[in-house]
Amino acid sequence: METEGITFTFAAIFLGAAVFASIALYTRQPIIIAYIVLGAALGPFGIGLVGNTDLVSDAGHVGIIFLLFLLGLDMQPRALLNSMKSSSWVALASSVVYAAVGYGLASLFGFSALDALVVGTALMFSSTIIGIKLLPTTVLHHRHLGEVLVALLLFQDLLAIILLVLLQGGGDLQTSLLWTMGRPLLMLPLLAAGCWATVRFGLIPLITRFDRYHEYIFLLSVGWCLGVAEVAVLLGLSAEVGAFMAGVAVATSPIAQYIAVSLKPLRDFFLVIFFFSVGAQFDLAALPHIAAAAVTLALVLLLIKPLVYQILLRGVSESPRLAWNLGFRLGQCSEFALLIGVVALEAGHLSPEANTLIQATTILTLLVSSYIVVTRFPTPIAISDALRRD
Repeated sequence: METEGITFTFAAIFLGAAVFASIALYTRQPIIIAYIVLGAALGPFGIGLVGNTDLVSDAGHVGIIFLLFLLGLDMQPRALLNSMKSSSWVALASSVVYAAVGYGLASLFGFSALDALVVGTALMFSSTIIGIKLLPTTVLHHRHLGEVLVALLLFQDLLAIILLVLLQGGGDLQTSLLWTMGRPLLMLPLLAAGCWATVRFGLIPLITRFDRYHEYIFLLSVGWCLGVAEVAVLLGLSAEVGAFMAGVAVATSPIAQYIAVSLKPLRDFFLVIFFFSVGAQFDLAALPHIAAAAVTLALVLLLIKPLVYQILLRGVSESPRLAWNLGFRLGQCSEFALLIGVVALEAGHLSPEANTLIQATTILTLLVSSYIVVTRFPTPIAISDALRRD
């Protein structure tokens, strides 16, 4: 049954999430998994109670934007820049390894060379939303781990943006390659400079004058976040990168932590919808045809990602303990993989079976990796009281 009303859609999602989350907490399971399972159960490939997947997907995307904005509020620009300098080659080398593994395994399971290439490149990224959502705020404020993780994820996001633009380029793939790869690198400093100038000469004077009006600060923060996100899209970047830059630009302001606390409930509201949308996009009927390939790909990636990060991060003088911690936190595939699959399918570069393989592998790694992290490492939603950090 498909019902278009936004009230019905949100009611079904949040009532269902409350029930599934209660079951997850009673059985000591990760709460994120409950949202994904709920999406698969109520979505168009389940009982079809929530059929408006476009609405759900768009609303979930807002949650990612707010997540990146709040992350930027917790990062100091100088420390972030230093981490990106040392981590960029790690992100690039690890992405090449994961892409090669994905390509090789997809080829072994009989997929065409083009399908295998898209599958490999789609699965080489780690999830920004899982990596950051399961990272305690104290780590972002006080520990090198948070800086390295964010630097790796941001570099991967830039690679994902380049790949998406290439896939959408159709017949101009070869002639536009240089501009496609160079445009994000040119536009990112431009966006950063614009954000700094606007905050310095616009936002800070407004906040200083009207800081006693809490509602005004809330509205100004939301408008700034979403506005910069849209400007980033116009510049050829992603809304997530724009939101992060908007947060970093305000990070040195004395009111940054007040903004972060004010927007956390709004972020959590939309993130529930995001995880629901991940489950709702999964075609259960197509699973038997690619089950073996998906399970194999998921298991191999979950096993090799900690090992690869361990080797590469120790190569840049990071401690073995940090490398293992980071490797497990980044052991899943990315939400970008789902988007890459859809774009490649629409552009004619990917078969429906290969797209389902990307979806299944991504969701399996999200589920298993989330479970590993919340049971073994400090997180805000850890099952064990000893590991729960905020």
